[in-house]
Amino acid sequence: MQALGIAAAITASLLYNTSIALQALQARKVPEDHSLRPSLLGRLARNRRWLGATALGLLGWPFEIAALLLAPLTVVQPCLASGLILLLWLGTTRLGETPGSRELLAVAAIVVGIGGVAWAAPERTTAHATAGAIALALVLVALPVLAPYAARGRAGAAGSLAVLSAGCGYAWTAIASKLLTDELANGALLLAALWLATAAASEGLALLSEMSALQRRPATRVAPAMFAVQVLVPVALAPLIFGESWGETPAGGAALAVFIAIAVLGAVFLSGSRAVGRVVESAHVED
Repeated sequence: MQALGIAAAITASLLYNTSIALQALQARKVPEDHSLRPSLLGRLARNRRWLGATALGLLGWPFEIAALLLAPLTVVQPCLASGLILLLWLGTTRLGETPGSRELLAVAAIVVGIGGVAWAAPERTTAHATAGAIALALVLVALPVLAPYAARGRAGAAGSLAVLSAGCGYAWTAIASKLLTDELANGALLLAALWLATAAASEGLALLSEMSALQRRPATRVAPAMFAVQVLVPVALAPLIFGESWGETPAGGAALAVFIAIAVLGAVFLSGSRAVGRVVESAHVED
């Protein structure tokens, strides 16, 4: 079952990363005074190519839900690094970019990291912490999501804060998606609907923050930090919220932590590479 969960997570990652490559240049066509405002998404929603790219990304979410039904959150999140390899392949085959040692090492790190996480993963559980503990953890995730909107108009609000907001927004979506799958498994449909609503809201805010960041920064600077946050935050909270015990994994959790770090570092280096950046920059070159 866990192997199927990993396959579903990798499929989700392929769709997510293809989506961001197709969205980036469209966001830069909208004037920057729309950053962090709903009008930015309103403008982009009139662009058929952006809508198509966004639909592709949304298609990845059911695969992520399926992955969470079959594998622990600690496994699913690092697997989201795998889609970056597709962007490297496109840069190599379509644009003639030659992978350097950086790219090859990054791919090797992602493969080794994901394989290691699958090997050392804790058991999937449907246990939850107390409502108070979950609420506290989600408040800590929500604060960075809302930070750039509170600081809108100030220097940097659409830069670093927007990137952090996007990463934490997608992290909330991952946590809410896990809670959604657990409530569905327990037959608690009303609670599942509640988590679905919060996941949709956080996804919308994260998308707005991401598009605002992409207006001012290249995707090769936005993606690494955003990806690291959206993977590491849910993974760090999984033992606290979902009881995914690392203590019973090899080396008392140390092996799992090392493999997660390897996968994330590989993704950070690969998402910032020239070959991947060229895919994003050339996504709509005919425009």
